[in-house]
Amino acid sequence: MSSLEDPRVDRSPDIPASADRLRIGDCLVDVPLREITAPGARRPFRITPKSMGVLLALVEQAGRVVSRDALLAGVWPDTLPTNDVITQAITQLRKAFGEQRDNPRYIETIAKNGYRLLAEVEWLDGDAGVQPPVPPVQVAAAAPSPATVGTAPAIDLPPTAVAGKGNRMKGAALALAALTLMALAASALWLAQRTRPGAAAAQVPAAATTAPARAYQLITSSPGFEIFPALSPDASQVAYVVMPDGSTGGSRIVVQTTDQSQPRPLTDPPRGTWDSAPAWAPNGREIAFLRVVPGESCRVMIMSLSGGAERELTRCEPQSRPSFDWSPDSGSLVFSSLAAGSGPPGLRLLDLATGRWRHLAYGATRRDVDHLPRFSPDGKWIAFIRNAPLGDLWRIPAGGGKAEPLTRQRAEFRGWDWTPDSKAIVLGRRVDGHTRLYRLDIATGGLQDFGVEDAQTPSIAVKADALAFVQRKPRFGIYRLPLDPDDSGGGMAAERLFASSGRDVLPAVSPDGTQLLFASDRSGDFGLWWGDPDRPDSLRLIEGLHPESRHLPVWSRDSRRALVVGTDHQGHFGLFEVQPENGQIAALSLPVKSEELLTAAYLPDPRQLLVIAGSGNDGQRLLLLEKNGNRWRTLTALEDVSAVKVDWSQQRLLFTRLGEDGLWQADLALSPASVRIVDRQYPVSDRYHTWTVSGDGQIEYLEYLASCAASLRHIGGGRSHPRPRCLQPQQLATVSGFSANRRNRVVYLALAAEDGADIGFMPLPEAAKTKQRDWSKYLL
Repeated sequence: MSSLEDPRVDRSPDIPASADRLRIGDCLVDVPLREITAPGARRPFRITPKSMGVLLALVEQAGRVVSRDALLAGVWPDTLPTNDVITQAITQLRKAFGEQRDNPRYIETIAKNGYRLLAEVEWLDGDAGVQPPVPPVQVAAAAPSPATVGTAPAIDLPPTAVAGKGNRMKGAALALAALTLMALAASALWLAQRTRPGAAAAQVPAAATTAPARAYQLITSSPGFEIFPALSPDASQVAYVVMPDGSTGGSRIVVQTTDQSQPRPLTDPPRGTWDSAPAWAPNGREIAFLRVVPGESCRVMIMSLSGGAERELTRCEPQSRPSFDWSPDSGSLVFSSLAAGSGPPGLRLLDLATGRWRHLAYGATRRDVDHLPRFSPDGKWIAFIRNAPLGDLWRIPAGGGKAEPLTRQRAEFRGWDWTPDSKAIVLGRRVDGHTRLYRLDIATGGLQDFGVEDAQTPSIAVKADALAFVQRKPRFGIYRLPLDPDDSGGGMAAERLFASSGRDVLPAVSPDGTQLLFASDRSGDFGLWWGDPDRPDSLRLIEGLHPESRHLPVWSRDSRRALVVGTDHQGHFGLFEVQPENGQIAALSLPVKSEELLTAAYLPDPRQLLVIAGSGNDGQRLLLLEKNGNRWRTLTALEDVSAVKVDWSQQRLLFTRLGEDGLWQADLALSPASVRIVDRQYPVSDRYHTWTVSGDGQIEYLEYLASCAASLRHIGGGRSHPRPRCLQPQQLATVSGFSANRRNRVVYLALAAEDGADIGFMPLPEAAKTKQRDWSKYLL
């Protein structure tokens, strides 16, 4: 029984029920109106409902660090949040309080942990008068605690079970406690002690200064990568892929029990061969997997767990590797869409007894790329992700029929699986630069955050309520490397720039080679940073803009301005023009819904812009916009474009298409007759960000090879190309993009400074039981 259900827990408030206003520092907060009045302000600042939810969470833990995970779980318990929701809320609160992040008086950012409310809090009541102030909780000097509040790890937001008779927060805080219980029902409870009116600073209970008990355990801990878990039907064993630390010689599949026992090898491929994507048959007797020799061959294999040799089921394209899943009767496999032009569109079934293929009829077209198909355990449905990397979950009847969307997020999914009752889906998704696990209820569309940090690729046992997943916590840095070919094959000398302990990504060098823009969470928030690559002391934060985490900033030809998609200090999401040298930021009002905006680029005509935006349920399109006076209008559009760059030297547009390998070009007017293919093989569809065009028109493509973790090759027609150059044999590069400067003959990459992945295991959390509370209307 939870504390909300236990009649022995005293939750009666110590202040009158009519209190709905509070004073935070010098500011007055009206909770029902969602307004903050700062000293000297001409009028109250109205904040969004979610910003109010974040504020109430911080008020409830005044003086303590509240983790980002706790805020996501407590304020967004039944939604799938966008990439930067917390930063948007914190930015808006700081604006309302009239403070700057570099001089916090109200909200402090605790790097890599969360946020802390610094100002004193007092609840106000119109009938009973002003309540005594509630100062931020501090650790008494004599407290035998392992750490003070200011240096302790981020504290997960607790349900409001309070020890003793001290004052407790009222009204809105109870709503936050209810929301938190919904999202964190499986988490351990701890007691929080309040400061009594007029008393000295309270001691924090031991539970508040130690990390809460994890709901999961890591069952692997070797250096390197353990990825792609597949649970046995009864959850007693897990198969997964092992890639040793620093190895580029291949990968193999191992099996172990779901504790920290020693694994045993399942496959033993030759060097340079990569075994991956194990799928455990529902009958528990066989495992299917992929065997790939990069650039040479791709095969789908099957192995019996009772012994015997592995056998080949079918062959595939090494550059367009399929995904697949077993049918509930273990008699067939469902496969993802073929590469464009390779056959009929849509999912396919392979009958293992006869070897015959059958294409499922459900209205799929050539523009629909459906992958990661999964049969529901009851055999009634097949669900899949359509048009990754920014796609949605869909489902069809198992025998074919009408396709219907299960989400409308255009999200970056990191794996998914059905729950054993076929009533819900557990999915991994990037949020604010990190990956998280959610439960999606099929009937209601409700979402539940599991609160597991940096988790992805979930695998659920068919006959048990158990979940395995990958936990990966990489730390990336910005590196500068020479563009000149390396004949040794051992990589090139890499120079790390502006080193930090955070995640530095999306390096964009200016055309003149003297400036670098990149994104980083080094200050706690994901921010936009600028510096001269040759002057380490030049680095500074571009204040007032939070960049989205999937696309590089795009420079103007004169290196004076850059286009960045993100969120401003008022919480508005959109396209912004930045002047990095002076920090000026201007929002561009475009004829595109802000939630569909992805990236943009300059054109030679200063009145024109290129914009990539979402289109319909699952598509993307390239728009050519022109400014007429103060208004932008759409001149033309091209469907199914995933990325675009301007080749200034040849006055052309280069672009990739959703779900298709290759590179296309068009003229600057985007006329249909000018569209033609430039390279039929590269980039591959799932690495549509990892190419760039330099000032002289050379197209560079970054790829992962069996012998080199970060390899650079020239692509495109009309030139003779040298062989691929190994930039770094062991350090992995991000797939979110890089930049090159031919004038200085250097390339800028985000490489893994620290990396690795382990397998986590946990009981499948129960579905949260939502209960409506009167105060929740202020958080909707």
